[in-house]
Amino acid sequence: MANSNRAFARHTHDQFGIGIVLRGGQTSTSGRGLVEAVAGDLITVNPGEVHDGIPLNADGRSWSMLYFDCNLILDHFGDLAEGRSYDELHFPVLRDDRASSLFLHLKDALTDAGSVTGMAAQSLLIELLHCLVSAVPSEKTTAVPLAVERAKARIDDCPVGEYSLGKLAAQSALSRFQFLRAFRRLTGLTPHAYILQKRVHLARRLIGSGVGLAEVSAASGFADQSHMTRAFAARYGISPGSFAAAIA
Repeated sequence: MANSNRAFARHTHDQFGIGIVLRGGQTSTSGRGLVEAVAGDLITVNPGEVHDGIPLNADGRSWSMLYFDCNLILDHFGDLAEGRSYDELHFPVLRDDRASSLFLHLKDALTDAGSVTGMAAQSLLIELLHCLVSAVPSEKTTAVPLAVERAKARIDDCPVGEYSLGKLAAQSALSRFQFLRAFRRLTGLTPHAYILQKRVHLARRLIGSGVGLAEVSAASGFADQSHMTRAFAARYGISPGSFAAAIA
């Protein structure tokens, strides 16, 4: 996170940059024209794109940016293609509540995971990129592919299995974005959120049957007991320990 009233001269970055203005605002002359961004707006920059940044007033502005290697973003652009070709972020400023929310959740996920390799972070990045390359994101109402229903059934049968967005998509003969979108249409959740939900449900059943918390966390597919506690409390409003004590 940065906080400054400094005016930045024209410069470039070697990576794709996606960020959000948290306070104040700025004007910027970029390769895509003169734009103005204020608190809540997403801001983007493409590799090699010349841009600057001038605060709107003496109070300056604060913002948060994430930078991504070119190959990572271009790889995800391939998932989003569906008959179109993408090679850059089209909007230097985007005023979209959903996109802003996705960015903030992605930032939190990266803070926890440290990279964009986890299913949660990867899913959030794909959805965010979809917002950034589509003027008016829209989805046709279509039937959910049978392969996605089968993927859901595999998760239902074994929520503790090792899953990744890439493998689930490949097994369904879909791109990661196509799989993510179809799975959300089927369940109302991303694959990562759905798997966590199933694991929490399993943990609740095991606790209810008297299994110890340390054993429950391992048997439910969580990395450790603290991970289980966070997921459990987020969904039930109480910790696994409190739940176990309440039903004892």
